[in-house]
Amino acid sequence: MILLLDTNIVLDYLLKREPFYNDAKRIMELCSDDSVDGYIALHTITNMWYILRKVSEDKRREALISICELLQVVGTTHQEVIKALETSEFKDFEDCIQTKCAKTVKAEYIVTRNVSDFMYSEIPVITPEQLLRN
Repeated sequence: MILLLDTNIVLDYLLKREPFYNDAKRIMELCSDDSVDGYIALHTITNMWYILRKVSEDKRREALISICELLQVVGTTHQEVIKALETSEFKDFEDCIQTKCAKTVKAEYIVTRNVSDFMYSEIPVITPEQLLRN
């Protein structure tokens, strides 16, 4: 199974945000298994670097390196960025780029707590709870 994890899932795991931490941890454990390939979009790393700015630089580097050792970082093509820019249905450009990154790796699902943000996704979108029920 190939999954692209939205930024909120990774942050739930790193920051141990309740009540979401246990599901995020279980998803990370799945991604450490050979049966699940976990990906994050390249811009997720830069977003997390900024979001975690109150954490010391050394701890941020350590946390993001550990995530990159667990999940593969994926970008997308120039042409897919153009298509994303042309997709006016997506209200959040960042989420549209997430779908393009998921498409690049042929992800089966994008995993997020914000399913409504991905209404126009080319890739099926599921919540952590839905993923873990299967």
